[in-house]
Amino acid sequence: MVAACALWIHGESPILLDLKATRDFDHVVALFRRGGCWGAISKSNHVQLRYRNPVYKTLRELSMSYFHEYANKKGQLTLRSYSRAFDLRKVDPKIWVTNGSNCWDIPGMLDEIRHYPLVTRKQVRLLYRRDAMERKAGNLLEYPAPRRK
Repeated sequence: MVAACALWIHGESPILLDLKATRDFDHVVALFRRGGCWGAISKSNHVQLRYRNPVYKTLRELSMSYFHEYANKKGQLTLRSYSRAFDLRKVDPKIWVTNGSNCWDIPGMLDEIRHYPLVTRKQVRLLYRRDAMERKAGNLLEYPAPRRK
């Protein structure tokens, strides 16, 4: 939401995209367009779920760019669906801009909007688990976990 707000301040639409997973955490990205193509601003501690250049013609295409990198600790590919674009201008700014205590309403709103499948049930059965090297790469973090005292 910080990225969406920054885009809005700079005269662009504050738009979110919800990526839903199974047996894993969902992920939300801020969307923007350049030259008729979609890009995304995303912040994650994991290196794979980050920024996407505006080269994707459709939201499905953009969402699929996260598919291979979206895996749980068991190496299962978990990304299953993406939402339609969610324009935050339809939500009172008091909820998501000026009062952080109310921003927890946004995930529920994202859950309620239409989502589109990325893979069929048959395709899910054919998915492989990531190998040891892919799991090792998937564990790269920008910030290490804090040490316990």
